[in-house]
Amino acid sequence: MTTLQAGDKAPQFSAKDQDGKTHSLEDYKGKKLVVFFYPKASTPGCTAEACNLRDNWKRFQENGYEILGVSADSAKRQQNFKDKYDLPFPLLADEDKEVINAFGVWGPKKFMGKEYDGIHRTTFVIDEKGNISDVISKVKTKEHADQIL
Repeated sequence: MTTLQAGDKAPQFSAKDQDGKTHSLEDYKGKKLVVFFYPKASTPGCTAEACNLRDNWKRFQENGYEILGVSADSAKRQQNFKDKYDLPFPLLADEDKEVINAFGVWGPKKFMGKEYDGIHRTTFVIDEKGNISDVISKVKTKEHADQIL
């Protein structure tokens, strides 16, 4: 699990989204940013989470938030996920896990008795100055917007 906590500086990052456009922390200076890490595009929990954020997109915009989704999926898989569910925010294709590791959300997981390494579903809320204002590690996929706003 991540060691980052509220009050910490957000890690500098740079990664390409589903369209090949690079996003970095610097791009969001002066804006509030939600960075949500999810295990795999188009899986049930990740779909529920992304769609909940999509359905509350207007609320996020009214409150001055930008949103970035991050997983280790390929740009093509991220593009399919974004298109299929009409997601209004960029999805970073962090295949080399640079952003994932910078935020410390990669590690051992258990599923149906098997242990493996993967992404821990975690959301970081970053303020206008690049500081982490909240870390949500117990994500409720169907009510995630309410956890953030």
